[in-house]
Amino acid sequence: MSRLIVVSNRVAPIQEGEATAGGLAAGVLDALKGHGGVWFGWSGEIADNAEPQPAREVGPITLFTIDLSRTDYDQYYRGFANGVLWPVLHYQIGLEKYDRAEFAGYKRVNDLFARSVAKLMRPDDVVWAHDYHLLFFAESLRNLGVTNRLGLFLHIPFPGPGTLRTIPCHAELVRAMCHYDLLGFQTEQDRAAFLDYAIRWSGGRMIGDGAIAAFDRVVKTGVYPIGVHVDEVRAQAGLAANRRVATRLRATLLDWLILSVDRLDYSKGLRQRFMAYERFLQDYPNWHNNVTFMQIAPPSRGDIDTYQEIRRELEGEAGRINGRFAEVDWVPLRYLNKSFPRNVLMPLYAEAQACLVTPLRDGMNLVAKEYVAAQNPADPGVLILSQFAGAANELETALLVNPYDEEGMAAAMDQAIAMPIEERQERHAAMIKVMKENSLERWRDRFQADLRGEQS
Repeated sequence: MSRLIVVSNRVAPIQEGEATAGGLAAGVLDALKGHGGVWFGWSGEIADNAEPQPAREVGPITLFTIDLSRTDYDQYYRGFANGVLWPVLHYQIGLEKYDRAEFAGYKRVNDLFARSVAKLMRPDDVVWAHDYHLLFFAESLRNLGVTNRLGLFLHIPFPGPGTLRTIPCHAELVRAMCHYDLLGFQTEQDRAAFLDYAIRWSGGRMIGDGAIAAFDRVVKTGVYPIGVHVDEVRAQAGLAANRRVATRLRATLLDWLILSVDRLDYSKGLRQRFMAYERFLQDYPNWHNNVTFMQIAPPSRGDIDTYQEIRRELEGEAGRINGRFAEVDWVPLRYLNKSFPRNVLMPLYAEAQACLVTPLRDGMNLVAKEYVAAQNPADPGVLILSQFAGAANELETALLVNPYDEEGMAAAMDQAIAMPIEERQERHAAMIKVMKENSLERWRDRFQADLRGEQS
């Protein structure tokens, strides 16, 4: 089999024998660890003279990283990627801050990545790029004469044409994406949004089997919902050595725990969630002194002003809600602005009787799937899930809510806590069935087979 080269914005700081991380890193490691290959990306370091770092071997995987200059980091990462693409692709166009110099910096770093990867490539390698940081990466490689098979998987949503066109360089973005041979999306809605733009605004035409002819190229598109290792998550959740924190937590609680775990980001709907919990406490006072809501929100992109504002706002709201409802022996909301390792989080998922996963928009959201996988099938908790998360397309027996509807979310919390065990078991079993069908392994194998032109 030809060698796989994976390219992403960052290369996870993995060590041989470590448990895999969540999200993108878990998927990349899963794709590489079976047959080996190369993983290339930014080192996470900022240096005056951006230089490639020495290769590092981790089992069958070779890691190649490169530093970025301060200018490249500010323009490519803080600027265009997180000031334009991230908000617009999550439908938050009011937060878009477009700057031509930053767009030029974004393309410059895509060129830098392409030149570095081209030096590593062999004639039969296939390249799998990941996410919104690398929309111009394939075009850069083509300009260098690379003809290898190139694929991109977009982990976050892709918006409809009306939203995408708020980006001044929208036409260049889509043209650049069409230099890939395969474009993968989390949901059919995301793929349809891309195809809608490509046909109506780029003169493309469908040619069957999800493929489109545009810009003198043929690009195949596919839907590949990313999953989790269901059995592995459940095993981590039940491991005695991992349950110490969960056991101590249980001793400090009264009855019911509602849990949320999100990166501190405006797309996650954290402010709306806090407001909905306040509405729950207001409208359902019978649960006072019996329910605790714990929000774990690890810091994210702390050098970007928007994220600093979110942190200040949530800290203020948590204090205000507790000030309104807390008793001497009961703190209704626990807000933890810090990260925890997976061996701590998985038992916490298993301990929670309900989990609030209510992003304003999300490509998939693996927290939702990990929570379901961590539950005891004999006495499972209830997932309350935003209808705007990609996972809602699969986890249809969760309690689906609109994150902009405080009253509806409050009612869902009441329903979750009061739900009889038979209904909880039935809903959980249906979700587990779907998750095992759309596992992380299937996501990996289907995308790679389509990228290589094989039968999946």
